[in-house]
Amino acid sequence: MQWYDRLDSFQRRHAVLGFPLAVRQKYADDQGGYLAATITYYAFFSIFPLLLVFVSVLGYALGGHPGLQRRIIGSALGQFPVIGHDLRVHALAGNGLALALGGLGAVWAGMGVFVAVESALNQLWGVPFRRRPDFVRSRLRALGLLLVLGSGALAATAVGAAASVGAGLGVAAKAGAVVASTVVDFFLFWVAMRLLTTRDVPWRCLRGGAAAAALAYTGLQLLGGYYVGHVLRHATSTYGTFGLVIGLLSWIYLAAHVFLFAAEGNVVATRRLWPRSLSIVFEQPATSADERALTQRARVEERRGDEEVDVSFRS
Repeated sequence: MQWYDRLDSFQRRHAVLGFPLAVRQKYADDQGGYLAATITYYAFFSIFPLLLVFVSVLGYALGGHPGLQRRIIGSALGQFPVIGHDLRVHALAGNGLALALGGLGAVWAGMGVFVAVESALNQLWGVPFRRRPDFVRSRLRALGLLLVLGSGALAATAVGAAASVGAGLGVAAKAGAVVASTVVDFFLFWVAMRLLTTRDVPWRCLRGGAAAAALAYTGLQLLGGYYVGHVLRHATSTYGTFGLVIGLLSWIYLAAHVFLFAAEGNVVATRRLWPRSLSIVFEQPATSADERALTQRARVEERRGDEEVDVSFRS
């Protein structure tokens, strides 16, 4: 136990250890893994209506343009299972009904993603349930943010895709695409962290988390491009489909963790919720940051205007 006490004392005195440990502890208190899983669920289902829209539009665009079709087949898109096969056998065709249904499904599922992210950020910032938007207002708010941030996210993804393996660009062009994608991601995350939180948080308090999220997300984009270009490319249609689904789920889940961890870092830094006690293996005496963080976590459960949660700690 003495070695553990010394380790706890050391991390409390040194921010290089104390701060990330405090972020990890608060993330566990807020059940960040479950929040990330909820975001992943909605994001995963939102992709399929978008793919339906994309395939329908692509079918219209490729009609009578064999040169464009050859270029797309040679790109990373041509390496995707099912879509790549249909491109090679010229089976893609536009469908108005599929386009309409895909558009409606993409909007509804996309709203679910933003509602899930908003709920997660409110949980991290300790916003009580009684202060959160109701069903109608949260969906209208999500629809507006979907139009603004969703289009920006698509643009950032398109820029980042230029740096993926198989893009046919030189090293300098790929590096420029990575930098441009990171800058766009930074502003998107910065805006999202501000607008998706009910509590009024100053913009300056969110810059660090947005920068960290942008850098980590860029790394995930490069990893995803490598996975498509080197793993799915050599897979059969059947195993490639399984690989695509598993890889996509894993990528979205990691991206959700990256965003929420970065947002949690903003909360810990802004509210000075560190150093925390190192109570991972053995429970240590609570610090003042422990008490503030756990009090905030308990008060999240206030669901009525006349309800007040009181938290006390034994000496």
